[in-house]
Amino acid sequence: MKHRLPILLMLVGALAFTAGVVYLFLLRFEAGDVFPPYSSLRSDPLGTMALYESLAKLPGLSVRRDFSESSKLPEERDVTYLHIAAEVYSWREMPKEMFTEIEAFAARGGRLAIVFKPVMGWQSTILGVTITNSAASTNLPGFKGSKKSGGKLTPINFVTEDTLKKYWGVTFGQENLKKGEDDVYEPARVANATDLHLPPRLDWHSPVVFTKLDPAWRVIYSRGTNSVVIERHFGRGSVVMATDSYFLSNEAMWKDRQPALLAWLMASGKQVVFDEAHLGVTESSGVAVLMRKYRLHGVLAGLVLLAGLFVWKNSISLVPPLPAPAQGRFVAGKDAAAGFVNLLRRNVPPREILEVCFAEWTKSFGTRRALRISSVDQAQTIMESERTRPARERNAVAAYQKICAALKSRTTHHSTRIQQPETSSPTAISEEPIS
Repeated sequence: MKHRLPILLMLVGALAFTAGVVYLFLLRFEAGDVFPPYSSLRSDPLGTMALYESLAKLPGLSVRRDFSESSKLPEERDVTYLHIAAEVYSWREMPKEMFTEIEAFAARGGRLAIVFKPVMGWQSTILGVTITNSAASTNLPGFKGSKKSGGKLTPINFVTEDTLKKYWGVTFGQENLKKGEDDVYEPARVANATDLHLPPRLDWHSPVVFTKLDPAWRVIYSRGTNSVVIERHFGRGSVVMATDSYFLSNEAMWKDRQPALLAWLMASGKQVVFDEAHLGVTESSGVAVLMRKYRLHGVLAGLVLLAGLFVWKNSISLVPPLPAPAQGRFVAGKDAAAGFVNLLRRNVPPREILEVCFAEWTKSFGTRRALRISSVDQAQTIMESERTRPARERNAVAAYQKICAALKSRTTHHSTRIQQPETSSPTAISEEPIS
């Protein structure tokens, strides 16, 4: 158990670290500021999550988000498509095919709501707006501008072809907002120009207006002689344009709710789609996307479970281990040859090793076959010659090699028996040398 404790501590630490990282990411995404303004995934005042979740709770109404990068509108009928925080400069140069796609969508009973992002003073150069002053204003309450601006209308002069004006007869203009206390721009007041049951007046937080409209457009809300909310029918459906996105934001849902205006904007569609792709929130194709699309979460969980069981099986045996055998009183030693070598090393001096080996060899004649007479005599002669030499001149290795060579010689085929030193009985001498 003790050797598994570090592993358990490491696993607990890894789980705690992973849980902490996930918690930090959840806090970040709950704040919503990782998403662009007016995204339905954003929960702070600049998002539209409150509107999305409110519509999702209505019975009989289907609400979803569009993350696809395709320019195609939904093929279903009676769909309200919300294109919130649209850019003015991107719509003024729309290709003809896009206008055809929108009109076909409206003919199927769809309703396209194009709600533009307010154009600020510092964006005038990019949009081609001719401004009579250098005001760097913003339409959102709480933000401060730099200089006082008047209420003069300044038309937008596009450098390239204005396809929105060409195909739909819509031109943009700008009426700067007035400053109030603390150098903060105040919203303008716009009026209901129809007999619809809509709020008679609204606070408008954008300086952008519609001018020189085609007669096919119906003005819903106007600011002076210019329009800020317009509608046009194409077959069974319609297209709505508004120059301010504030009334759809989370802040507006809290401070300045307009349920009648929202109900009119959604119309009688059975589905509401929030366009997130144009804000940069897209869903790329991949394995995870396909698994979510085809609901393969159970298959993934099963694979993870199998992988965990495989790791567990290879780390811990399912069968309980056998008890360790009790150790005996004796410890197994080495074999006989190893023991004999150890005895020789401990008890026989190196200078006497050849004498001892020759003496032991002569004792084994009784158990060996006959040896050649000449070989035995020659071995005996070599041994006697080695004994007569001085101790410094003796070479046990060379003498041993000579004795082995003599015993291997085949000079005679006569055999004899020699007497063992201990007994008087004859002993057969082997015909083969003893290794």
